[in-house]
Amino acid sequence: MSSSLSRRRVLAAGAGAALGLGALGRAAGSAETAGTPQTAGPEENRTLDELYQAALGEGGKLAIYAGGDTPTQQDGTKAAFKARFPGIDLTLIVDYSKYHDVRLDNQFATGTVVPDVVQLQTLQDFVRWKALGRLLHYKPAGFSKVHDGFKDREGAWVAVGAIAFSFMYGPAAVGSDAPRTPLDLVDPKWKGKIASSYPHDDDAVLYLYSLYAQTYGWDWVAKLAAQDVRFGRGSNSPGEAVAAGQKAIGIGGAGSLVAPPSSPLRFVAADGHPFMAWGQRAAILKQAKNPTAAKLYLNWQLSLTQQQASFNGWSVRTDVTPPAGLKPIWKYPNAHVDGFPRFMADRAEVERWKQTFALYFGEVKGDPTPGWPGLRPGA
Repeated sequence: MSSSLSRRRVLAAGAGAALGLGALGRAAGSAETAGTPQTAGPEENRTLDELYQAALGEGGKLAIYAGGDTPTQQDGTKAAFKARFPGIDLTLIVDYSKYHDVRLDNQFATGTVVPDVVQLQTLQDFVRWKALGRLLHYKPAGFSKVHDGFKDREGAWVAVGAIAFSFMYGPAAVGSDAPRTPLDLVDPKWKGKIASSYPHDDDAVLYLYSLYAQTYGWDWVAKLAAQDVRFGRGSNSPGEAVAAGQKAIGIGGAGSLVAPPSSPLRFVAADGHPFMAWGQRAAILKQAKNPTAAKLYLNWQLSLTQQQASFNGWSVRTDVTPPAGLKPIWKYPNAHVDGFPRFMADRAEVERWKQTFALYFGEVKGDPTPGWPGLRPGA
């Protein structure tokens, strides 16, 4: 796509068309009725192999829209799924969740729905889409073992992974003087040595920064703004800057508290100080062209094998024991697991936080890190 036709203009046009047709409701002529009661039934009792064979019989295709920062960020997931289920033609498109959701709204409005599964950070959309009758109510195997805060009780959506955002540092860059809490980040000795993702570009980073502002006050925010922080798009950017030795500290990215000693990053979640975590929600669309393959994907993601292999040691399931030294993510009160869904639901408040941080840190600049997928990627 030409850079002269920006992603924002294309999606704004799409969203405008969607609003004109009632994208936040239903496309004209849709047979679906908002709020139609659904019954998910019992948990899935077919094995993964049985679902796999049924998915092959269905046509062997699957399309997923996943929230993320780079086009290749889900390549590991795609490779693992295809290795386990050869013959399934998986199309997995990564983009910022805030663009995938309006992209899907526009597809609803224009009758051009592409994905079978959506897996996004925009938690509020799943509540809205459920109310509009857009989601298939379905309970994968292990649904009863998923933490109550990480699932819709009627099966409209379920979280498939637990993600946490905080700050991090490079051991080689900080030496014995590592920052221990967010309060240390405004020490003048770190001026020019910090990278961060824009808080007013990513809602999870925004929530993290809002927790910092509420805990430490606006004076802390002003001091951070004076630290010559290098802001970038994509929550991958701070970790990459630290890992590459470009900056000593990164703010607003994911990490693991159980990373090996050889890791170039140390992720910090200090007791008594805020960080943030959430369950990345996934749902099958009622208009999915490949519903059996979609069910296979959710069952695979929630399987004990996958949940025990999470990169940060945290699972959405209550029957998975975290590695030594970790508690289940919902047992960290300073992770504010319950607070993030409430935050995401109040869009007016979210906008106020965004514009306020823009006053402190400047407008968001730079191209989006996933590139320019357009209106109907994967079609």
